[in-house]
Order: sequence, then C-alpha cells, then structure tokens
Amino acid sequence: MTVRWGLIGASTIASEWVIDAIRATGGEVVSVMSSSAERGETYAKENRIPRSVTTLDALVNDAETDAVYISTTNELHRDQAIAAIKAGKHVLCEKPLALSLEDARAMVEAARAAGVVFATNHHLRNAASHRAMRDAIAAGRIGKPLSARVFHAVYLPPHLQGWRLDRPQAGGGVILDITVHDADTLRFVLNDDPVEAVAFGQSGGMGKQGLEDAVMGVLRFKSGVLAQFHDGFTTQFAETGFEVHGTEGSLIARNVMTQKPVGSVILRNAEGEQVLPLEQRNLYEAALEAFHNAVKGKGAVSASGADGVWSLATALAVAQSVKSGSAVQIRTGLGE
Repeated sequence: MTVRWGLIGASTIASEWVIDAIRATGGEVVSVMSSSAERGETYAKENRIPRSVTTLDALVNDAETDAVYISTTNELHRDQAIAAIKAGKHVLCEKPLALSLEDARAMVEAARAAGVVFATNHHLRNAASHRAMRDAIAAGRIGKPLSARVFHAVYLPPHLQGWRLDRPQAGGGVILDITVHDADTLRFVLNDDPVEAVAFGQSGGMGKQGLEDAVMGVLRFKSGVLAQFHDGFTTQFAETGFEVHGTEGSLIARNVMTQKPVGSVILRNAEGEQVLPLEQRNLYEAALEAFHNAVKGKGAVSASGADGVWSLATALAVAQSVKSGSAVQIRTGLGE
C-alpha cells in the first residue's frame, strides 16, 4: 500500500526535508494546502505535487489522501489536526503540537478515538548518534546516569526568521522552537521523564514582542538526573552537542543537534576513549519509514502524540519558569 499524503502548509521544512523523505520511503505527495492560491500553485509546481488547494476542507476530505503532514504555524495545529482526524486521515504534526497542553491532549485523544496513526515530528530521536547513546546507557556502559548537558544554541537563518521572532500568538520564540527538541531528545536518550524545570531567558536583539531568542536552564528527571540546556537563535559560531555523564563513564557527542545525519559520539571511561560506530541515515527518512509502517500495522511511529505532549509540557514549564523566576513542576495530564 502506498501512503498518499496531503501537506497542510506550503512550508520550508516540507520542501527541504519531508517531501523527499516521504518519497524515499515509498509514499506519494498528492496535494498541498496554502491560504494563498498563487503560493500554493507555485509550491506544487516546484515540488512536483499534482494538486494545490486553498482550504482545509478540500485537503482533508480528498478521498485520494491517506495521511497529512502539518507544518503550519503552531497556533493552527490543533484545529487542522482534529479536522484531518475526523476525516479519517493519519497525521504527522510538527512540534510543538499546540500552544496549550489541553489542545495537545485533545489532538492525541481524537486520534486514539478515531483509530488513526498520530505522530509528532521530533526528528532528532532518529539520529544515529542519539540512538547509539540510548543503547550505550541501556547497556550500562556509563553506569548510572547522573547528569546531562545539551548545547543547542544556533543561528536562525534569515529565511526561517519571520514569525519565530515576532509572533508570540503563533508560538514564536526559542523555547517552543528549540527547547521542545531538547526535551524530547533527553527523554529518548535517557529513557526518563522530566519532572521540574528552572530557566532564565534572554533577549539578545533578534526576538521581538518580548520573545526570548535564547534560554538556559536545568531539568530534573524522575531518576534524579540533572540536565543543563542552552538554546538560542543568536549563536553564529558555536557547535551543538549532547553529553551524558554517569558513575562509570561519559558519552560526549558533538554536532548532533541538527537536521543532518552527521556528528560523532565518544565513550570515555577508565579504559580511555572509544568512538562509537554510527550508522548514519537521513533522520526524516527514518521517521517516515516508521510512520508508513505504522499505517500498515507493522510497528510504531518514532515519536508519538504522547511524546509531543511531554515535550510541550516541558517547554511550557521552562517558559513559565523564565517568567516567574521559580522552579516549575512538569505535568502532562497524561496520568503520570
């Protein structure tokens, strides 16, 4: 069975990454929705998509569409996802799932009730580096994990700036754009859930309307692990990284908080240093292969709706801590 896709949003991430990943894993893109007919037609032509439409109803009620990919601005996700679910479509939604936990949970519950596949597009958990780290920790190669550090301060390129820097009502700002990724990647690698956040925000000149363009903070996990994170839109010359330190060793990864299948992981312990072998693969292709298999009843998605709720809950707790100056408990409402 070929999974036929409709794109809700004529987005950059779809054209740069997701369309190719759909096609590389046996899917087909049959339509795209844009509120601008001219933009939609141009986008469809440039990306070899047969149809463009201007309304949500036209896309989700297309009998020739099996699944939708949602990559519009964040405040639109809930209504678009629920409309697609009601139409019987499987859904892959960009992060964050929504702007509130109530909305995110409603999306997940609607998909569960309808019996359709619902996934969050958290691509970083598909990186070979993070999977190797998760496997090493599970195998006891660093002993008991005690702490972690994530360096995810980057420079937001001009073609991606726009609403991320000046539209708080759309979920702009670095926390809902990048910290959600840290939260999901930490949960995945550590196989653990965060329970508390404390953070400080910064406005370094790019963010407008009071939006933070950088944030630093600490998450505390159920196991007691403490994880530092530094996220930013303003950092032009740093590298990204991910470290986990345990009682018997450390895992040190560099250039791994990225969309590209690159980076390295070193295991350092009493015996010295060892470079872990990585089977690098396109992160989005891994996600779409898992999604297509889930639609066919042959496995689970890479990142579920519940995973998306967890990352949103963490990011919202970080944002609340920035505003209040206090530590904030992380609760998803999923029964944890």
